[in-house]
Amino acid sequence: MTGQRENVLMRTIDTLLEARNGSAIADLPAELVPANMDEVYYVQDAMAATFGEIGGWKIGAPTPEATPIFAPMPRVWIGASGSALSGARWRYRGLEAEIAFLVGEDLPPRATPYTREEALAAMASCHPAIEILESAFVDPMVATKYATFADLQMHGGFIYGPAIENWRAIDFNTESVTLSVDSVIRVEKTGSNTSGDLVKLVPWLANEGASRTGGLRKGQWITTGSWTGNTPSSKDARVDVEFSTAGHVELRFA
Repeated sequence: MTGQRENVLMRTIDTLLEARNGSAIADLPAELVPANMDEVYYVQDAMAATFGEIGGWKIGAPTPEATPIFAPMPRVWIGASGSALSGARWRYRGLEAEIAFLVGEDLPPRATPYTREEALAAMASCHPAIEILESAFVDPMVATKYATFADLQMHGGFIYGPAIENWRAIDFNTESVTLSVDSVIRVEKTGSNTSGDLVKLVPWLANEGASRTGGLRKGQWITTGSWTGNTPSSKDARVDVEFSTAGHVELRFA
């Protein structure tokens, strides 16, 4: 990347951060939109660095055949089930039901790829989770795709539920989930993670993602994509996610 291009992307970063912290914008100016995924990731990582320590990674794929995409999750935006979220930062309030893993052992970069079993053995636990979507854009669904990807892939927060007992026995292709807002079921689906085999995302991140993550670290979270799509919430809502065997997680906007 040339110095001139880095200067342009610094303007992209500043524009997105200002919109996140102030008034949302319709879209990035065309000249500030990243040209490819390498530039998207450059912007993501610089934005995340302004929020402090990385607490984990969101990863997903739109289809079972697609290359996964991932973004950093700031530690300061992570909380336990039952958290009350208040303040001006919560303005878009998109909701996604997810399955997440807590890393129990470091997985540093290495020449020999980690096997699926090695990567999963390094996970301390598996949890139901809610990802909260926030955005620099008034309507991220109509903003330029690479602009939305660069904006931390709309990441705004992560809430984890209790550890799932015997999670390896769960067939996630037949697992069902409901997402409720104020006790009204808004989404009900079965086997609906878009990556197909969500567990494959863990070794992929440990291997293919290592050049960017620097390796996975004990205490980080990996959340593996939406089961329910992007569901909007109101300002003072209570949100509940219930998996058929993977358990329950909740939050409220105060």
